[in-house]
Amino acid sequence: MGAVEDRYTHHMTQKRCAICKRPVETAFAPFCSKRCADVDLQRWFSGAYAIPGDADDDSQAVGTGDGGDDVPGQPGRGHL
Repeated sequence: MGAVEDRYTHHMTQKRCAICKRPVETAFAPFCSKRCADVDLQRWFSGAYAIPGDADDDSQAVGTGDGGDDVPGQPGRGHL
């Protein structure tokens, strides 16, 4: 393979930052920097990202999150 082909295939396989599309840095993957990782985290906190689902349907909820009976018919484990 020639040098031009190597550059082309490297460019095609290089991962890009999920926020700014710069090349990904291993320490911050899938982002290029701490700044982009923080931007993504803020988007989750602010509600800009959401996992689709029925927010009004509480019939599927199990337990209260208090460490008690999270599984019906089984005693709670408490805090480990």
